[in-house]
Amino acid sequence: MTDSGAQDTFFVGTMKGVGRIYQQTFIDTYAKVGVAKLYLDKTPITAADLLNDRVLPLYEEYGITLQRILTDRGTEFCGREGHPYELYLAIEDIDHTRTKARHPQTNGIVERFHKTMLDEFYRIAFRKTIYTSLEQLQRDLDAWTEEYNTQRPHQGRWCYGKTPMQTFVDSVSLAKEKQIA
Repeated sequence: MTDSGAQDTFFVGTMKGVGRIYQQTFIDTYAKVGVAKLYLDKTPITAADLLNDRVLPLYEEYGITLQRILTDRGTEFCGREGHPYELYLAIEDIDHTRTKARHPQTNGIVERFHKTMLDEFYRIAFRKTIYTSLEQLQRDLDAWTEEYNTQRPHQGRWCYGKTPMQTFVDSVSLAKEKQIA
């Protein structure tokens, strides 16, 4: 059902004149729709910003609610009482599940998406273009993500040769039924 996802932070690298670049990544665990946004730091605020800016609006556009999110135990996702990311999830009424410590395979779906992005986007983009700003890289990342979600068929579980966005849209009615029940 399209009502849960996984989130992680990916270190992209260091860009001359810009600094260290981190990517906040979210992937819907059913449809495999991926969302990514670049930041200059790795904090609870940037983790929550991805959800607020890109993920929740996507779910709201289709009239469904994100009910659960899986993250690792990184400091940007959990910590002391009153942790900003966990407070944001509480405000949005999203259940937070954390992976077992030192077991990245538990969050394998987002780790695999990172590998795909590295192989199909970053390694190619950095060979072809000399990026001078975070915005320039974000534009190209957004274009690649759009293509990944809407043009690239997946053979994996639930997709059966459809694109992630087709799978997402096809499952919206099931997600709505589940939320009513």
